Amino acid sequence: MRQTTPRLNRLALAIAIAAGGTAIPAAFAQDSAGGLEEILVTARKREENIQDVAIAVTALSQTEIDRTFARDLKDLASMAPNLVIDDTSQGPGGVAAIYIRGVGVADVEKSFDPAVGVVIDQVFIGANTGAILKSLDIGRIEVLRGPQGTQFGRNTIGGVINVERTKPTGEFGGKIRAGYGDYDTYNVEGLVNFPVTDTLAAKLTASKREQQEGYYDNITTGDDDGREDYEQFGVNLLWSPNDALEFEYTYNYENTDQDTPPLLNTGQQRHLFCSAFGYCSPSLDSTITGDRYKVARKAIRPPKFSDPTINATGVDQLQDTTFDANFNTDTHIVEMRWDMSEDYRFDAIYGHWNSSEVVFTDWDGTPDLLYHTDRPGNWDQDSVELRITNSGDDAFSWTAGVFFWQSSFDIKLRSYIGFAVPDVILDIPQYGFQDTDSRAAFFEGDYAVTDKLTITVGGRYSKDEKTSAARGVVDTSNPVGGFAPGLNGDPSDNWSEFTPKVGVKYQLTDDSMAYLTWSNGYRAGGFNTRVSSYSEAVTPYDQETVESYELGYKSSWADNTLRFNADVFLMKYDDKQEELHLPDTLSGTGQKTVVANASTTEMKGVELEIQADPMEGLYLRANAAWLDASYDEFIFDDDGNPATPLVDYSNLDFRRAPEWTANLDATYEWDVGGNTMWARVAWHYLGEHETNFDNSPELHNDAQNLIDASINYDYGKTRFSLFGRNLTDEDGYMIGYDVASIWSYAAARPPRTWGIEVTHEFGGE
Repeated sequence: MRQTTPRLNRLALAIAIAAGGTAIPAAFAQDSAGGLEEILVTARKREENIQDVAIAVTALSQTEIDRTFARDLKDLASMAPNLVIDDTSQGPGGVAAIYIRGVGVADVEKSFDPAVGVVIDQVFIGANTGAILKSLDIGRIEVLRGPQGTQFGRNTIGGVINVERTKPTGEFGGKIRAGYGDYDTYNVEGLVNFPVTDTLAAKLTASKREQQEGYYDNITTGDDDGREDYEQFGVNLLWSPNDALEFEYTYNYENTDQDTPPLLNTGQQRHLFCSAFGYCSPSLDSTITGDRYKVARKAIRPPKFSDPTINATGVDQLQDTTFDANFNTDTHIVEMRWDMSEDYRFDAIYGHWNSSEVVFTDWDGTPDLLYHTDRPGNWDQDSVELRITNSGDDAFSWTAGVFFWQSSFDIKLRSYIGFAVPDVILDIPQYGFQDTDSRAAFFEGDYAVTDKLTITVGGRYSKDEKTSAARGVVDTSNPVGGFAPGLNGDPSDNWSEFTPKVGVKYQLTDDSMAYLTWSNGYRAGGFNTRVSSYSEAVTPYDQETVESYELGYKSSWADNTLRFNADVFLMKYDDKQEELHLPDTLSGTGQKTVVANASTTEMKGVELEIQADPMEGLYLRANAAWLDASYDEFIFDDDGNPATPLVDYSNLDFRRAPEWTANLDATYEWDVGGNTMWARVAWHYLGEHETNFDNSPELHNDAQNLIDASINYDYGKTRFSLFGRNLTDEDGYMIGYDVASIWSYAAARPPRTWGIEVTHEFGGE
């Protein structure tokens, strides 16, 4: 009988676990001695082995990210269980809808705080627009699942995506990558490290991408639609005057010029645009064009008016225009890292992030001007974090700090409405702005009771104050007839919360541990800047909080060639914030957006992860998750009329909360003539789920099977690659909105794409 080798035993074990329901993406992650490499994360604001951290966290290294051929965060949505990342196509530059365990936000308005935090080099990005970060020069990505109220604070109630870019090396070297793909897409990007002095190191990055054909065919104009060009430039300086002190400065500029993201009209018989204008989809799973990659929009608009009042224009005065859109950002980050002693470290981080955007959007997705908008907007944020860490060999280690935040945004919206009055286009202005001040103090400490038992206690006190206004909309209840600057003052309010955390970790063996954590999360209340009346503009919605229980297990097996991690969780929401689109006869636009607080909700689930090095040359990574998310009670007064009955939303399914998600990623490499060839195949399963709050049937997503693959050849320091994404050509919706029974719209995920790339590294040995 043939004898089974230890490697084959490990392969059988890995296959058995994967067959049991685990699955995720990756590439080779071996250490020099064989087995899986150690993964270090900063999920708790200090560097730790991922297998020792008592929270549900997934991490990808730079090598793993590069081997996915990801262009931005949404291409990495399969990296962790219960993670869904979509671009809502509501504006330029990428408007993130990031959901973890069914918790997230999918609206373009910057008055709606994110529920999943995106952090880049320890700086929190406070707006959904621009949060789909590009993947150039990323050294590591961590996905922290569940509320992170202690270390990261407000607006991380669903979790955190923590991104770290590479640091200057102080040695000359770098890489350049160039490629071509279908849709006539070119890209080139480069990175160079070099020393300036013995103590000062520098790194420069630059990239440019041109997509000269869009994914969509426009049946109205006969052109393709959806082109996007991107450019970036960055400078990173690292000064180390001595062994105990470092100063780092990072500047990054990004600019996106693109077609306004096309939207698909999915109107049904119940919608006004279908019944009155004939724009009807032939079926529930189609659009008015009969194809999810065919659009019908046309760029037309009325003459521009400068006065802040409603203007009316005849349809015969419409002018041809374009769907050109622009989004650009500037980022400045200054960090100081000071090892005050062998046990104590002080960190100071200042971050400034600014974005500006210009976009003209056809929301109705038809050849007519029924609902178009101009949406120029600006966002500014500044933050400071001061932190002390004690990480010595004593039984008690801890982190404590303070955090300060200021942000402001403004938007000068003009809605062009062509369905309210026959043969007339209404030009309705609305100006919104909001200032936010936030302060917090936090602490988290570990106490090793024994060599095996560790207790964690932490907490954060946060206070937020917001000043907001929305002006220029019609309000028949206001004698002035509209919002005027300074009218009754600008509304402001404040919210505060203490978010505690208690955890227990027990080291079962040298290679396995279990943990139990109770934690809380908090998202501040706020004001809506997209309203139809003065009373709505000055009435805040409440903060939301969540209480989370998590039981986890982490382990390494077979000489560290197999890792298996699992967790179960229960999250109980109080006053969960939900954005609703409702009819409104007073607004002029026929609809409004309100934020309602659901009474109580509950999420529970199971998450499994595996990494395996089962045989020479083969690396596997996988994850799987089951999620049950539901409203316990959500009864809402949707029209403000006490004479009409309340509406019960309790039976609705959560958005972007599929019951099942899974991923299996395999990379295999072999020797070819003294060089290395390797191939990767990844399968991502995204279960059926809803894309809009009302669970409109035409916006429902069936289950999707997404497959990526690549084949690569490393010749010395040069790599040649051929890759494909979404090879099954799944056309699921990334966004879906039912606009108050007037019409509904959606946007499909990018279709099947392929590309070739050449990467060359230089410098070094």
